[in-house]
Amino acid sequence: MTHDPFTLSCLIPAYNEGPRIAQVLAAVANHPLIDEVIVIDDGSSDDTAKIAGGFGVRVLTQSPNGGKTRAVVAGIAAARGSHLLLLDADLLGLTPDALSALIEPVRSGAVQATISLRGNAPAPWRLIGLDYISGERVLPRHILAAQLQALTELPRFGLEVFMNRLWLHHRLRLRVVRWPEVASPMKHSKRGWRAGISADLRMMADIFATIPPQEALRQILQMRAASSELRP
Repeated sequence: MTHDPFTLSCLIPAYNEGPRIAQVLAAVANHPLIDEVIVIDDGSSDDTAKIAGGFGVRVLTQSPNGGKTRAVVAGIAAARGSHLLLLDADLLGLTPDALSALIEPVRSGAVQATISLRGNAPAPWRLIGLDYISGERVLPRHILAAQLQALTELPRFGLEVFMNRLWLHHRLRLRVVRWPEVASPMKHSKRGWRAGISADLRMMADIFATIPPQEALRQILQMRAASSELRP
C-alpha cells in the first residue's frame, strides 16, 4: 500500500498585522518542514502585505475585509500541500522549534491532527489541557477542502468550532501540543479596552451562531477524549 507524501502548506490570515506579522514569518519562512507559506491579506489598510512579501512568501490579497474564515478559504483554495498548518498572524514568541513540535506528530503519522495550547491561553483551557478554539493547527487539507462552500457561509469567527465538528465527525486522532513560550496578544492590547471587549463579544457571538453552547461543551469533552498531550 502506498501513501501520498506529506507536504505542508502554511496559511496565515492577516488583517492590519504590520506591527506583528514579521515575528511570525521569521519563524515560518524557510522552515524545513513547511513546503509553502501563504499569507492572506484580508483588506489591510497598513503595510501587512508589503512586510509579508519581503519574506519571499506567497501573498494573496482580498478586499474588502471579509473576516478570518473567508481569508482561510482563499488560502485553502490556493494551497498545494497534502496538509495545512494554520497560524494566527499576531503570535508572540513563536519559534521554529515550536512549529516543529506542532508539525512532527502529524508528519510522522503518530496522529492525524494537532492543536496548540499557548502559554497565555485562558486559565480554564490550560487547566483541562485543551484550547478548543485555538487558531494554530495542523490537519489534512482534504478535510477542509471538501467544505469550501460551507466555510464561506460561516460567521467571521466560526471557523475553529466548525473544524472541531469535522475532526470529530472524521474521528481524527488528535494531539494537544503545549506551547508555553508562545502567546497570542489580547485584543484590548491591540485595539484598546472598549474595542477589545467588543471584538471578544462579537467572536463569542459568531461561535455560538455556528454551534449551540451545548455542542461547544460536547466538543471539549470529545476532543479531550480523542487527544493525547505532547509536552515539549
